[in-house]
Amino acid sequence: MFASPYPNVSIPELSLYDFLFGSIDEADLDRAAVTDGTSGATTTYRELIAQIDAIAGALAADGVAVGDVVALHSPNTPAFVAVFHGILRAGATATTINALATADDIASQLSDAGATRLITVTPLLDAALTGSTRVGLVGENVIVLDGAEGHRSLSDLIGAGLPAPDVIFDPSVHLAVLPFSSGTTAKPKGVMLTHRNLVANVAQGGPLIGVTSDDTVLAVLPFFHIYGMTVLLNLALSTRATLVTMPRFDLVEFLRIITDHRCSYIFIAPPIAVALAKHPLVDQYQLDSVRVVMSGAASLDEAIAAAVAERLTCRVIQGYGMSEMSPVSHAHDVTKTDIPLGSVGFTIPNVECRLIDPLTGDEIAVPETGVSRPGELLCRGPNIMVGYLGNEQASRDALTDDGFLHTGDVATVSAEGYVTIVDRLKELIKYKGHQVAPAELEALLLSHPLVADAAVIGVADADGEEVPKAYVVLQPQAELTEDEVIAFVAERVAPYKKVRQVEMIETIPKSSSGKILRKDLRILAGRS
Repeated sequence: MFASPYPNVSIPELSLYDFLFGSIDEADLDRAAVTDGTSGATTTYRELIAQIDAIAGALAADGVAVGDVVALHSPNTPAFVAVFHGILRAGATATTINALATADDIASQLSDAGATRLITVTPLLDAALTGSTRVGLVGENVIVLDGAEGHRSLSDLIGAGLPAPDVIFDPSVHLAVLPFSSGTTAKPKGVMLTHRNLVANVAQGGPLIGVTSDDTVLAVLPFFHIYGMTVLLNLALSTRATLVTMPRFDLVEFLRIITDHRCSYIFIAPPIAVALAKHPLVDQYQLDSVRVVMSGAASLDEAIAAAVAERLTCRVIQGYGMSEMSPVSHAHDVTKTDIPLGSVGFTIPNVECRLIDPLTGDEIAVPETGVSRPGELLCRGPNIMVGYLGNEQASRDALTDDGFLHTGDVATVSAEGYVTIVDRLKELIKYKGHQVAPAELEALLLSHPLVADAAVIGVADADGEEVPKAYVVLQPQAELTEDEVIAFVAERVAPYKKVRQVEMIETIPKSSSGKILRKDLRILAGRS
């Protein structure tokens, strides 16, 4: 077992609202809390807290009580910030729904979560109403933030001017949020996270990640995903930084907002890092305000990280986590410059880890020098979920009796304590008895100057043997054949790791948090 090299931090026994806003200094109340990246409209901390209290008051007057579940279905906007915290301020549990969710997805999540209200926006209204109607949420039970006939709006909630209710609950057991895991390999499961889980993770990760009150933080990663919810939204607010919201990723708009709003801390996923490293548009914008780029949600290749750092003249760091860990368990220390870019940094305070050999189940020791052999990463700490909603078997499978979470990710640890994610346990390709990590081949493919993006999965060949197949997106106007891709990889890896099949496609399917949707690629492979 190995722990963080940093001392444990104190975790207040507070609700998330009281932790973030309960002791805010008078001098901070008129600082900019949230800026709409599109319109430029700004909300101060004073205004934001008043909105949160009013929303909580309106929800309580409408019958929302401690323990009820309210669904929030919206892209990143200043309204999301106020409504999300208003739900929690009322003592309810927020279940956040992917802005790209279909009507079927919405109905399933509303039903599984037991939501009594749905809060959405007009661009998403068709899917929202279709899904909510299927589970009996209609009329006043559906709130449309920007207004729609027959539904209350955000202005209605705030305009009522009702005081926030006095609510009492135990932060260590009361559910704050109920995000649903991405479902990239199976049906999404509700992840039960308490107020203490969320408070703990901000307290644990904040000192390493290093956002300060002087930072302007670009919020392009979705708040409805746990990465955006904790690492952008809650961490930025806790430090009194300014959040600049962006409802969806568009490279031109992304670069414009950084330039116009002088954003200094940028949280991204690896696909955005690839664009920052390779896209010619980047050179047309003034990005000298950026001091730190932090990548998460999936592994970031060391060469891509180095290319971004050089091109933007900034620090590039990365972290690791998952919804079940609120989400951060590992992160680079922004004050240290000698951490390998390809690693996810150190174990954060208050977290303990183990590496387990996936074949034998044996513990893998931290080496005295060098790097350990790979094993499944298990983590334990105050940020670990209570379990999966209504799924005791899945909870037992994920959590050991002594509180360790099976991450399902394969990692190594160095003698210095750096952790590197090798691949996803279930995604390792078994080629003639050898284990081949798709992430290693993807990183190699991305090093080719003509490759814009790439993904690798295991597929069956004519003999039924599982072999690595690469899906490749070329740079604009680039010409590269499948055989040339195969040869490029073969020259640089051991024979058993060679790519055996290649297919050129227009885009790699990814989740909203930037994870490769390998199940979609497997469907595509079945049709090829």
